[in-house]
Amino acid sequence: MPAERPAAVLFDLDGTLIDSIELILKSANHAFQGRAGHVPSDAEWLQGIGIPLTTMFRRYAHDDVDIAALIAKYREYQLANHDRLVRCYDDVVDTLDELKRRGHPLAVVTSKTGWLAKRGLDHVGLGQHFEIIVGCDTCDRHKPDPGPVLYALDKLGYAPHDAVFVGDSVYDMQAGNAAGVVTIAALWGPFSREDLVVSRPAVFLDRIRDLPGVLDSATGGNKGSK
Repeated sequence: MPAERPAAVLFDLDGTLIDSIELILKSANHAFQGRAGHVPSDAEWLQGIGIPLTTMFRRYAHDDVDIAALIAKYREYQLANHDRLVRCYDDVVDTLDELKRRGHPLAVVTSKTGWLAKRGLDHVGLGQHFEIIVGCDTCDRHKPDPGPVLYALDKLGYAPHDAVFVGDSVYDMQAGNAAGVVTIAALWGPFSREDLVVSRPAVFLDRIRDLPGVLDSATGGNKGSK
């Protein structure tokens, strides 16, 4: 009989662990500054948070050269202002400390590049908490495809039924549901219950500090097998 072990916990990054929403919106505004034609509003850009930047800009760009130019301007603002505008959500550090104490393996599954995700985690004091970071440059498929979630689980040595995915966007919930993990919708980010209900999360979570208790009920406690 396999030894029992704590469930794997996967997290989205932006809007779930770190509050980088102001940085994202200001970086997009900078990228589109002085541009003719349709410029997305903050509300419109917000709806795309959770998918890779290239995919988001493709909606507005003329061609690949235009995409590259927009991303370059976005990165210009993003990198110059990253540390000033990125912070950890309340109770995240304490909650992850508790999950690590309980032995849960932790991974980040984000649509950011891996190196930039690592920069954000290090900046808020979470860099040492995660065994795996899956970014948009880690595998060929991206959220809402289940590929990144399954990739993280494979690296951790876990089956989907022994894992949860905590995220703030419909793309997180769609990816997690398609992968077969328990999906947990984070309501402290930019999206409301009404925004997320269409993506059918298994659990709605108002406060991250309640996550350890939710894990016990959602996964049956320390249960799992390779």
